[in-house]
Amino acid sequence: MGLLDKLFGGGKKVPKETLETRGEHMPDLKIPLDEKFTIYFKKNGGKFIYCENFSEVLEALESIISENNWQNRLFYTLDKRINERFATEKISFTDKTSESDIFFTTCEHLIAHNGSVLVCSHQIKEKKLNELPGNLIVFATTSQLVESISEALKVIKNKYQKNIPDNITTLKHFLPTPENKNDFLSYGSASKNVYLLLLEDF
Repeated sequence: MGLLDKLFGGGKKVPKETLETRGEHMPDLKIPLDEKFTIYFKKNGGKFIYCENFSEVLEALESIISENNWQNRLFYTLDKRINERFATEKISFTDKTSESDIFFTTCEHLIAHNGSVLVCSHQIKEKKLNELPGNLIVFATTSQLVESISEALKVIKNKYQKNIPDNITTLKHFLPTPENKNDFLSYGSASKNVYLLLLEDF
């Protein structure tokens, strides 16, 4: 390293704070997808829990239930994979919105560019976002992280080919935060209390 590099900090990484304070339409900084997603997801008001294995997912879920006093409450889900994956846990499921204010689901992709969660008819059937309960728990894996919505749509098209799901939409604006409370794009969208359980699977 040369003298000028030592004086001016050559090779220094751009701090996270720089990304957090940048406008949505400014050029992206080159940082890992998971880090970028985490920053924007939290900025949107989401609660993020990273898990290295499924045991940690179960521990985190137990903590969420305890923190919110959701013991003995029904969990609303429209995704059979949730029922199957968590069948051995002390969770009772329902497919009726009138019986629960907690929605437990998977997703198709996590969008790093804006910290949103992309879902479709596989997770929400024909429901609109404002018809879902106010509390959401999303179970996802790191392999579902993509840079942009267009990339996610390409993956969906390749994955499902002739059986492309409908009702594709993104959950983006969750509970209001100081950063997003004045964002006009959130007007008219249903505010949600969102937890993300992200399982490492790379």
